[in-house]
Amino acid sequence: MTAQQAAAFAAAALANVARAYPRHVSHLVTRRGERLEQKALHPAFYGSYDWHSAVHMHWLLVRIQRLYPKKRIAERLARHLTPKALRAELAYFNSAAGRTFERPYGWAWLLELQAELIRLGNTKWSDALQPLAAELARRMARFVAGAPYPIRAGSHGNTAFACLLALDYARVAKHQMLADEIAAAALRWYGNDREAPLAYEPSLDDFLSPALVEAALMQEVLPAREFRRWLAAFLPSGFDLEPPRVADRADPKQAHLDGLALSRAWCLRKLGLTAAVDRHLDAALPHVVGGDYAGEHWLASFAALALSEQP
Repeated sequence: MTAQQAAAFAAAALANVARAYPRHVSHLVTRRGERLEQKALHPAFYGSYDWHSAVHMHWLLVRIQRLYPKKRIAERLARHLTPKALRAELAYFNSAAGRTFERPYGWAWLLELQAELIRLGNTKWSDALQPLAAELARRMARFVAGAPYPIRAGSHGNTAFACLLALDYARVAKHQMLADEIAAAALRWYGNDREAPLAYEPSLDDFLSPALVEAALMQEVLPAREFRRWLAAFLPSGFDLEPPRVADRADPKQAHLDGLALSRAWCLRKLGLTAAVDRHLDAALPHVVGGDYAGEHWLASFAALALSEQP
């Protein structure tokens, strides 16, 4: 990620994390007359269209702050990552509406945000976030331990992507129990998979490749020699699909396909399958900022995944 790219991504993130509307509300109503004002329910993560996008746009700001520090980024993070705001976020998860809220995608991004704060070395912010991170780490461990099947979707429910981010947190935060549960679940879910059905990718709203994120996770949990054998059986012909075509970037679901190109590039680089990385980056990077809000509220974080250090 170049300094010029980082500046453009930061500008988008700074605008988005403080933009309260439009807002997609995901909330379990448990009683008549509940207030749904998002800034009251989520005083840290009220912007960026939805909760999980707000979280990973904060992650983007933290990553850029670590690589290209700027005073304005620090000032914005300081306004959002306060103990009071994050206590309210934790209270929401402990409410009747919060039991499965944002499982597993939002959970995983919150943990990855904490991993990046630990890397940044700002203990004030990471200490404030730690109670929520600890709660979601416990939930994530229970979830993967108890799930008899994975979720193979190319969107938010995907368990392999969530486990990749949560595993990064587990390693950075030295949460061995979570790391062990993720490894055990990955082997149970995916260990016998063979000949990934690449011809079925992508679906119209995919922003993840089910095959590639699964392979990236297995690379993290298997010894190198065992992983090479597993990958040869799982992707016997390699992975050389063309970047996805996007017909309408104002359509929120089709806009996901630009994210698919970016997440593919991230996974391909991690896996050493570099032939198609640049093609996927070239297809998506021109549309990360400056376009319709359907994409701009989240794409820059996936661009940063593809272009900077790997979780």
